[in-house]
Amino acid sequence: MAVQDVTTRTAGGGKERTSAAPARGSHHGRNGRRLRALEPLLWLGPALVLILAVVVWPVVEMARTSLMDISSTGLTRGFAGGANYAELFAEPDLPGVVLRTLVWVVGVVTVTIIVSLALAQLLNSRFPGRRMVRWALIVPWAASVLMTALTWRWMLNNFYGVVNRVLMDVGILDKPVNWLAHPVQAFAWMMAVAVFVSLPFTAFVILSGLGTIPAEVYEAARLDGAGPARTYLSVTLPLLRPSLLVAAVINVINVFNSFPIIWAMTRGGPGFATDTTTTYMYKLAFDNQAVGESAAMAVVNFALILVVVLVYLRVVRRREEIG
Repeated sequence: MAVQDVTTRTAGGGKERTSAAPARGSHHGRNGRRLRALEPLLWLGPALVLILAVVVWPVVEMARTSLMDISSTGLTRGFAGGANYAELFAEPDLPGVVLRTLVWVVGVVTVTIIVSLALAQLLNSRFPGRRMVRWALIVPWAASVLMTALTWRWMLNNFYGVVNRVLMDVGILDKPVNWLAHPVQAFAWMMAVAVFVSLPFTAFVILSGLGTIPAEVYEAARLDGAGPARTYLSVTLPLLRPSLLVAAVINVINVFNSFPIIWAMTRGGPGFATDTTTTYMYKLAFDNQAVGESAAMAVVNFALILVVVLVYLRVVRRREEIG
């Protein structure tokens, strides 16, 4: 009986160990799977934190501010609902500002890409001093946009500007013109300056795209009897689509938010005649002391950029599907 009791206890103890081992193994297995599932967060975590802090939080704060009643001193006086948006859309100058912004973005980006295509093609060909020309193209890119705009403002001055001096010397003008006093002329000159400062980045993006096209493709086109124009339209441009897409999207965002050129050359004047949404929201915040309304303008500006970029991407994808 004593032997049977020991055996039973021993067997009982064995059974307890046998049943406890899988339990601990299962528990450790679940913990291991959970840790492995969380492992990607170690790699993605810093990037996610950066995106949340730099991208998401400012957007949330911008949208929140647009719904608050904020005094001219920055004191939040409570929830305002859609009052800021109602005041913004009641502004008589807003339709002209939005239309001018669309003309500004489409005009600057279109001209920039067309000129950059020619410039990149030139820089991609072999000629003496090519490296020096490439380095020279970086100068407008490296220079301060504000200083470039101020320089152009001085060059266009009606008293001592070099532009009037040159045009009068060659007989195009009889007397100096105050270019920045007339809204249409001022806006055209600002668009020219915006194209000038946008060319280096766009040209180099397209130039990098040209460098990825294999020489065998051009050799095959030549053997098929394609001339230079047909080769460019049928071979070069289709293969440049990824570079053109990157250049266009980044330019749209940069030009949409361009502030220094307009502010340095005309400050959006006379009146609001040369304002875009970016300078207009600045005036709302600091001239009119309407912080909430300015935040509402920022939200509208953000939505406009998203719509323009999404429409452009949709058109490009549609053309690729048809092609």
